[in-house]
Formats: sequence, C-alpha cells, structure tokens
Amino acid sequence: MKKNDLSDLFYLIDRLRDPNFGCEWDISQDLETIVKFALEEVYEVVDAVETGNYLHLKEELGDLLFQIIFMCKLADEKQLFDFDDVAAGLVAKLVRRHPHVFPDGTLHSQRAKGSDGCLKQISAKWEEIKSAERVEKGQDRLLSNIPIAIPALARAEKIQKRTSGAGFDWDNVDKVLSKVKEELRELEDSMNEGALAAIEDEFGDLLFSCVNLARHLNINSERALRKASRKFVDRVYKVEALCEPSGLKKLASDELEMLWQKVKFDENNVTEEY
Repeated sequence: MKKNDLSDLFYLIDRLRDPNFGCEWDISQDLETIVKFALEEVYEVVDAVETGNYLHLKEELGDLLFQIIFMCKLADEKQLFDFDDVAAGLVAKLVRRHPHVFPDGTLHSQRAKGSDGCLKQISAKWEEIKSAERVEKGQDRLLSNIPIAIPALARAEKIQKRTSGAGFDWDNVDKVLSKVKEELRELEDSMNEGALAAIEDEFGDLLFSCVNLARHLNINSERALRKASRKFVDRVYKVEALCEPSGLKKLASDELEMLWQKVKFDENNVTEEY
C-alpha cells in the first residue's frame, strides 16, 4: 500500500475547504481563528519531546504540519502567499544565515574542507546577519522584532540575549545572583508596604532576574519551569494514591505534609538506588 505523502495532505486540505463538499468547520476558519490551534500544537510537540513520548511526537508533528499547510492554504485563498513561497523564503534565509556552509550564498555551493570556523564565530556571524536583516526591514532598534505574544519567560530571555550582545549584561554569574537577591529583598519590602501594584512590579523584576540567572547558568527557564510543574503534578498524583479512598480534601494540612514528604523521600531513595 502506497504511503501518503505531502501531496496527499495538500489534496486533503483542498477537500476540507471545498465550499460545496467540504467540512463546515474547516470552511469557516480564517487565519485569525486558526492561529490558536497552531499554538496549541506547538506546545503538544514540546510536551512530547520533554516527556520522551516519541510515538506521540510523530502524531503531534503531523498535527503541527497540518496547521502550517492549512494556514498556507488560507493565505493562498487571499492571494497573500502559498506553501511554495514559504519554503522558498525559508531556504533563502537559511542559506543566507549559514555562510560557513554555503560560502557563495547559493544552496549548492560548498565550503573548502577545514574552513568551517569555531562555534563562537559562527554564532556571532549569525547574530550579525540577523541584525542586518532587521535593519533592511526597518527594524533597526536593538529590541525590534521580538514578538510580544510569545511566553513571558521566553520573551525575557530573548530580550536579555539581544541586549547582552550590545554589552548590557553582567560579566559573571555571581553578580546576577546578587541581583536576584536584591530583587527578592525589594519584593519583601513592597509586601510589607502592602501596595498591590508595587508588589506586582517587584515580583516581575524578580522573575526577570531569575530568567537572567537561568540564562547565565545555560538553563532554559521555560523548560525548567515546565519540568518543575510536571514534578509537582506527579507528586500530587502520588499523594492522591496514598490517601485513597478518602481523598485529599478530607486530610488535615499536617497529614498532607507528611504524605508529601514521604513521596519526596521515596523519590530520593529510588534516585540513589539507580
């Protein structure tokens, strides 16, 4: 039996969007209504990777691919661009940003053996090229072109990376840690004063500094927080299992704390055994 390929997916989407015989829901979508589903699929892909569920990853990558092609179809119907335009733009951009691989700026050009350069030089050139692209687009200010809609921790990291390249950065991690402690003290002071707006501002400053600390430690703050959340959820499930059939709500706070510590103790023992 022949495997379905990309052309079959294009055909499927054409069928779904057929105004006479297609699916009412798919026909009713536009770029504004469908974008939230694309975002959901991105998070599903991230979850599958970080939990190591690679069978599920295959499915989720398919769902994400569908969203990409579906959005291209919607754009094509408005005569904005089509999938081929997206692919052509992507290839041109990646060739341009990889002069160490494509020295003549063409897809099939080859570099001389041993002329690849070090990773630090490659990263610097990458940022230089991206900066030039922003200037061409009229986005020549330092923090231009950083999307507002991306998750706040990820946006903070992007801002910090961009400004670091311009010299706005601490020169060692100890100074970053001191800044985190300073922001924590300022938060405590604002909590004592009781003004909610000031508390929110100081809490935001603390979060921003924590992201900066994570960056200096080569830790992705979004991933670290997702990992911590998964660990917390897993522990809650284990505590629930220990207190069945009565359930969590019927236990006193000291009883819950005792079960929580037992779960943590058991986890640590398993880790040590391995």
